[in-house]
Amino acid sequence: MAVLMPGTGSDDDFITRAFGPALSDAGAALIAVRPEPNDLVNGYLRVLDRAARKGPIVVGGMSIGTAVALTWALQNPGATVAVLAAMPAWTGKPENSPASVSARVTAESLRADGLAAVTAAMQASSPAWLGAELARSWAAQWPGLPNAMDAVSAFVNPTADDIRGLDVPLAVAAATDDPIHPLAVGQDWASWAPRGALRTFTLDQLGADPSCLGQACVGALSDI
Repeated sequence: MAVLMPGTGSDDDFITRAFGPALSDAGAALIAVRPEPNDLVNGYLRVLDRAARKGPIVVGGMSIGTAVALTWALQNPGATVAVLAAMPAWTGKPENSPASVSARVTAESLRADGLAAVTAAMQASSPAWLGAELARSWAAQWPGLPNAMDAVSAFVNPTADDIRGLDVPLAVAAATDDPIHPLAVGQDWASWAPRGALRTFTLDQLGADPSCLGQACVGALSDI
């Protein structure tokens, strides 16, 4: 069983399309976690804890989902088979990382200007596929969305030393051209893990076929 969690403002529908085909081909059942925007991180942790009662699980996700999954895996090594880490955004404290700043500013804008105005601005500055994805998932998470963004912006990810102590395989997938989720972060995570590997893709590939994300993660796992 694999429990996969969405990135900031994204949802379980995207996770299903991104990871479902590759996990199905690998013979693994997918639990795509639906975000609880008013209690995002704890909601993810609750699903992981429930799933692990039935036996060890594969954990992962994208962006904040990846960060929560790796944090949980480090705390529950005996319950974890592997970590599928797609598009990690930063290591350790968020500081002024692009993803943290983006989440914080978006939360402020949503509270000040409302969902419609901020969604329109996001779509105007994003690739069409991403704008369409987030417009859909943001609307479903309103009005709790700013609270989810706040939780993301302040989340403390595992450190380099934490990752060096990981007991299970870490399969990383990262885009080569995403300034919000820098390739260097994915490269670092894969290099620090005692059993780690990295595969890459481009944002255009992700937009054309979300399943490339899951294929990259499962492919990286096969490389370990």
